[in-house]
Amino acid sequence: MNNIVKNVAVWLVIALVLMTVFNQFSGGQRSATTVEYSQFLDDVKLGAVSRVTIDGRVLRVEKADGERYVVHSPSDPWMVSDLLKAGVAVEAKPEEEPSVLMNIFVSWFPMLLLIGVWIFFMRQMQGGGRGGAFSFGKSKARMVDENVNTVNFSDVAGCEEAKEEVSELVDFLRDPSKFQKLGGRIPRGVLMVGSPGTGKTLLARAIAGEAKVPFFAISGSDFVEMFVGVGAARVRDMFEQAKKHSPCIVFIDEIDAVGRQRGAGLGGGNDEREQTLNQLLVEMDGFESGSGVIVIAATNRPDVLDPALLRPGRFDRQVVVPLPDIRGREQILLVHMRKVPMATDVLPDILARGTPGFSGADLANLVNEGALFAARANKRLVDMDDFERAKDKIMMGAERKSMVMPEHERKNTAYHESGHAVVARMLPKTDPVHKVTIIPRGRALGVTMQLPQEDRYSQDKEQILQSIAVLFGGRIAEEVFMGQMTTGASNDFQRATDIARRMVTEWGMTDNLGTMVYGENEGEVFLGRSVTTQKNMSEATLQQVDQEIRSIIDTQYGIARKLIEDNRAKVETMAKTLLEWETIDAHQIDDIMAGKPPRPPKPVSSPGGKDSPPSGETKGGGSPVSSTKPLEES
Repeated sequence: MNNIVKNVAVWLVIALVLMTVFNQFSGGQRSATTVEYSQFLDDVKLGAVSRVTIDGRVLRVEKADGERYVVHSPSDPWMVSDLLKAGVAVEAKPEEEPSVLMNIFVSWFPMLLLIGVWIFFMRQMQGGGRGGAFSFGKSKARMVDENVNTVNFSDVAGCEEAKEEVSELVDFLRDPSKFQKLGGRIPRGVLMVGSPGTGKTLLARAIAGEAKVPFFAISGSDFVEMFVGVGAARVRDMFEQAKKHSPCIVFIDEIDAVGRQRGAGLGGGNDEREQTLNQLLVEMDGFESGSGVIVIAATNRPDVLDPALLRPGRFDRQVVVPLPDIRGREQILLVHMRKVPMATDVLPDILARGTPGFSGADLANLVNEGALFAARANKRLVDMDDFERAKDKIMMGAERKSMVMPEHERKNTAYHESGHAVVARMLPKTDPVHKVTIIPRGRALGVTMQLPQEDRYSQDKEQILQSIAVLFGGRIAEEVFMGQMTTGASNDFQRATDIARRMVTEWGMTDNLGTMVYGENEGEVFLGRSVTTQKNMSEATLQQVDQEIRSIIDTQYGIARKLIEDNRAKVETMAKTLLEWETIDAHQIDDIMAGKPPRPPKPVSSPGGKDSPPSGETKGGGSPVSSTKPLEES
């Protein structure tokens, strides 16, 4: 804003100076005395005037006694003849026309002012500098100098295989002759594929930091502009800049913004995005070779990219940056914990086991949330309790302690969550119950959280069936102990039905329908994902699919109901404990399932009364398995 005001002020000062200068040129000499025209006529009649010089409408009068004055003449056609009759010498000067410079200024100044204002605002729209209104085709890539980029491989954790795969890029950038003397050619481009938050951008910066080369960073959306041809021009300009600083790395984040498969839109072959992609393809594998420019791109949608972009010679390699495993999560936590003062009771390996499915960004957020909890409690160090509370907040949502629930709804929620927990503990292949709470969190009135003991990459049929039974435990407990049905189980039913449908139509886990996929995903070219399913089934097959889904759901519902009725005392005890303490952990659940009085919750050191107590050495992590939602969320 300050720059805009300053630039406008400069333009105004220049305009005022120019107007003042031209006024000085056009002002003329006006130092003589001016008298009235009637007085001039009296002097003529008396014979006191000897000479009159006519300069347009101005009369310069010289009297016989040497006095001079100026008269402004009206439109008097008889004035000259009267002066001649009186014996006055009359001299006429040609009327002075305005100077050429003045004419140009007067006629063109408004237009020049408008052009100047337009150029100024176009410079501001384009980020200022570098050609102003002519900078549309300039690349917006931000160059990070090798002396400024301090990120290296030690700052990247949790993706050792990806680091090993890109490490030879560092060797090539440091010593290209090592590969060239044997006829080898380094990959022109490397496509990093992974879920959001896995560290693709960080890994690219680490490559540049290790190799000590410049790093150009740009987003795929920066190429596209409102003007036709701007994207292709920016691609050309970016590669020209990169070649001037070679060897270097060009990093294009979210390349699917410009690299989507061609011919999918309504614009045809002249589509602006397709022109940008065509120019990118030419620059990556054109007539020039050995330029020393390595292109690294990142995306989490490799399935929508154009095949020409993925062929050898362009993006030769696809490096998968996966979600970290338990060892990788521990290393990532150690990297982020270096910036936080830690207490001696913090165990990164326990936190790593309790957070499967977390990306690097999620773990960074976990450390940050733990530090914030410690700061709110005025602690000097961040302890394990702060991290446990941060983990509960991320997994289950923030607590809504200000929400006042009627006692009968609170009791219903306690039985609902107890039903989930008891069924989960009684079935052998379900994940251990980590924590149960009836404190409203996020959009849920209560949460039963199950955490796997280890990273899991697939599930067998029995595990899936038992997970469906756990989902039905909440509604069954409401029916058995409260004698009512509420809307809180709607999300449970939706998830159970979806799992059962996928077992039948996708996973081939039924004997009657066999190993066949019933229904194919139909991708939408504009949305870039599968949002509809093409039903390539007959009516008879559809009826059979519905029967199989109904059979799975009814069977698991019956199993869950029998477990609830056979363990009524445990459900009652757990519900009463939840009503008293609001949150119970795995150790207290163990006591209840063993028929013992549950141990009291551990005291918490931070303010807030009854909050999420630490769960000790519980294992696993993930998202809540079941939650009771209020009516408006059902």
